[in-house]
Amino acid sequence: MQTLDEEKVTAPFSAGQGRTQVRVPAGACDCHVHVYDGRVPAVPGARLMPPDASVADYRQLQQRIGTERVVFVTPSTYGTDNRPMCRALAGYGEGSRGVAVIDEFAGDAELQMLHAAGVRGIRLNLSLGVANSPRQLEALAARAAPYGWHLQLLAAPDALAALESRLLQLPVHLVFDHLGRIPPSLARRHPAHRLIHRLLDAGRAWVKLSGGYIVSEAGPPAYADVAPLARGYLQAAPERVVWGSDWPHASATAGHQPLPDDAQQIELLAQWAGDAAALRRVLVDNPAVLYGFDRAPRKGQS
Repeated sequence: MQTLDEEKVTAPFSAGQGRTQVRVPAGACDCHVHVYDGRVPAVPGARLMPPDASVADYRQLQQRIGTERVVFVTPSTYGTDNRPMCRALAGYGEGSRGVAVIDEFAGDAELQMLHAAGVRGIRLNLSLGVANSPRQLEALAARAAPYGWHLQLLAAPDALAALESRLLQLPVHLVFDHLGRIPPSLARRHPAHRLIHRLLDAGRAWVKLSGGYIVSEAGPPAYADVAPLARGYLQAAPERVVWGSDWPHASATAGHQPLPDDAQQIELLAQWAGDAAALRRVLVDNPAVLYGFDRAPRKGQS
C-alpha cells in the first residue's frame, strides 16, 4: 500500500500522481525521452515548441515510474542540433544513451564525438521532422553502419510502406518508434504493419512500445485499442521490443492528445507483457543489447 508521501509524488509534464504499482526491475530503461532547452533555437518550420524540460525534471518522473536508465532522443524541434541531447547525456551520466539527428553531410569528427558521448543511433523523422527526407535513407544508414548504430525511423503508414524495398536493403538494424506509428484500426490491414513484422521476423528490426497515447484511437484512460498492437509485437519478437515514455509528451503539451499518466503507462506495459520475465526483457535485457548497457545492473545504478 502506498504511503501518503508516495501518493503525492508528481512530475512535470505527467498527469496523475503517485508511484507505479508495478514492481519495476533494477536497471529498467526508458528508451524514448526528449529534453528541451529554450537557450537553443528551434529549427525553422518546427511544429512542436514545448517548454523547457530538463534532466532534473526527468529524474522527478523516475520517482514515479521506477526507471534507472534512459535514452535521450533529439526531438524534431532542433533539427540536426544535438546539443540539448548531448548536454542531457553529460548531465545524466552513467546509465544514459542517445539517439541523434544528423544529415548526410555530418563529418567523421562529429560522429566520433557523438559516439563518445553515448549516441547509439540516428533518428530519421519523416512524420514531424523538418530536417530529414526519404532521400537520405541510404546515406544515413551508411553513416551509422561503421559505428554499429541503428536507424530509428518514424513515418506515417503510407510513407513507411512506400520505403519497403529500400528498407529491406539497408546495412543496419531499424528501430520503429511509437509502435511503428500504426493506428490500431489498421493493424494487420496496412502494408506498413506487415512490413514491420516482416523485418521483425527477419531479425532486422526493433519496435519501441512508446507513444501509445499518440496512436490510440480509443484514448484514455485505458487506451484499450493499443493492447493488441503491442502484444502482437511482443509475441513476434520478444527479444527486440523496448519501451519508452515519450516524456515530456510534446504533442500532448501542444494539445494534440490528453497528457498521459506515466505511472499508468508502466502499468499498461506490464499488462501487455503478461509476466515479470517478459517485463524484464522489455525494460532491462533488450535495451542492454540495443544500446550497449551492462546486462547485470546493480540496484540504484544510474
